[in-house]
Parts: sequence; structure tokens; C-alpha cells
Amino acid sequence: MTEHSTTEHTPAEHMSAELDSQPETWAKAESLRAEQALLPARGARIAVVGCGTSWFIAQSYAWLREAGGHGETDAFAASEAFVDRGYDAVVALTRSGTTTEVLQLVEGLRGRVRTIGVIGDASSPLVGLVDDAVLLPFADEQSVVQTRFATTALALFRASLGEDLSGAIADAERAVAEELAPELTDAEQYTFLGRGWSVGLAHEAALKMREASQSWTESYPSMEYRHGPIAIAAPGRVTWQFGETPEGLAGDVAATGAHFEAGTLDPMAELVRAQRVALARARAKGLDPDAPRNLTRSVILDA
Repeated sequence: MTEHSTTEHTPAEHMSAELDSQPETWAKAESLRAEQALLPARGARIAVVGCGTSWFIAQSYAWLREAGGHGETDAFAASEAFVDRGYDAVVALTRSGTTTEVLQLVEGLRGRVRTIGVIGDASSPLVGLVDDAVLLPFADEQSVVQTRFATTALALFRASLGEDLSGAIADAERAVAEELAPELTDAEQYTFLGRGWSVGLAHEAALKMREASQSWTESYPSMEYRHGPIAIAAPGRVTWQFGETPEGLAGDVAATGAHFEAGTLDPMAELVRAQRVALARARAKGLDPDAPRNLTRSVILDA
């Protein structure tokens, strides 16, 4: 198990510190060339699986890998994965390495398909089940609500595809330092939108808001928003775009009276901003996102 400090902490102290450390953990992930080399090679046909946050990060990685010409890449929730499709490899992303659905899926693939685990806890049972383990213990977390492990894993994936992350890291530094505007922290409702690889990040932003602050949030691909979901937009509510805004969308939202937040940072850094809003709202409500309602660090199901 991951070692935890016995020092007393105020509510959300872990989430706050872990959230703010993301520029450093992304830079470290970018430098891990040996670990990146364990990921599927260019041309391999792969699936990426995870649960919750990890599933959304898998969606972003899958889009980037396939759109970049690195090979067909599918993303699945581990509990709903169709992995018997002749894949060359399956990548399992999990912070704890103890999630029941991931362990069951990997166990079922042993000896049939190469498996690669991207794992936060180096002592977890998944390490011994996969063919190759990519370990990110420096990004592991004590807060139940994930922030840096997810984005650090995506930083590793992006670097493995040949991306230069210097701009993303600089944007993250801005994101952790900026003063949050009241129209973001005090809204009644939030809708997060993304395009391409940022759709997964929009889904993850909404999950963070629900987990940490029990906020009313939704998320959609940007072009789908006008096909019904825009009906929820109204004064006092926020529509937040990650990445490039589709033409005309900002005006459509403005006409509803809602606040349109056109994200100008790298979408991973926009997620950091959303994490900070979730944390601020949790604190304002007297909630502790280090130990949120009805949640545990890992979902371990009874046999």
C-alpha cells in the first residue's frame, strides 16, 4: 500500500497540494523515456481501459494516438470493454492498481494479449499481473479525488507520441497561480465542452466538480451541445469550452444569459483550472474532497 503521513491535515490539504504540483509532475513524466518506451509502438492496434477518471484520460489518449497516425486506438470503461478484437496490446490505466474491474480484465487477458499497466501505486497487485508496468509513484495521491495522477499519465502519453509539453507546463503554472473569477466559483450549474482529445478532459472536469463539491455539472462534445443540452444554459450558469471554440457557439451561449468561458490554455491546463474551481466550491460548502461523500480511493467489489 502507499505510505501515508500521520501528520494532521486540514480538509482538502492533500488535494490542494497535489493539484498545485502538476507542472512539476508533468515535467517529470515528459522526461521518463524508458517508461514511455514500454507503451505500444507506432502501428500497434490497441485498447486503453480504465474506470472513472482513468476512462476519461483513456479517451483523450486514444484520440491523440489515432489522430496522430500511431495506430488504431479504442478506449473503454474496464467494466464494458470489448478487448477480444485482435488487439496487439491493452493498456490499463489505474492510480491504485486495485480496482476490481481492471484486475479482472487483465487477469482474463494473461497469456493471450500483451498488457501494459500505467499505475500510481508501485506495490499494487496489478504490477504482478501485467506484462509491463509503467510506474508513476511520484504522481500518486492521498486525496480520494484525483487530480495530478490522471493528468501526469496523460502527460506521459502525450510525450510518448512525440509532443513537446513545454507550452502545456507553462499554462499549468499560470492555471495554479491565477485568481479565480466569481462567475466561475459562484455559478449555479456548469457544462464542460471539448473537441477531439479534449472531450475526455471535459468529462473529467465535470466529474471533479461532482466528486469534490457536489456541484451540478454536465459534459458533452462541443458540437453536440446545441442538439439539446443548451436548453440548460441560463443566467448564473457556466458553459466552459476546453480547446478551440466552434464557430458561433459563444454567441449562442451568450444569448441564453449564461457565462461562456472560452478556455485559452492547453486543455490539460484548463482542467487544472476546473479542479481549482471544484476545490474552491468544496471549501465554500464546508466539504472535504480528500474524503468525499460515498467515495473511496479505489472501488473494490465483493467476490
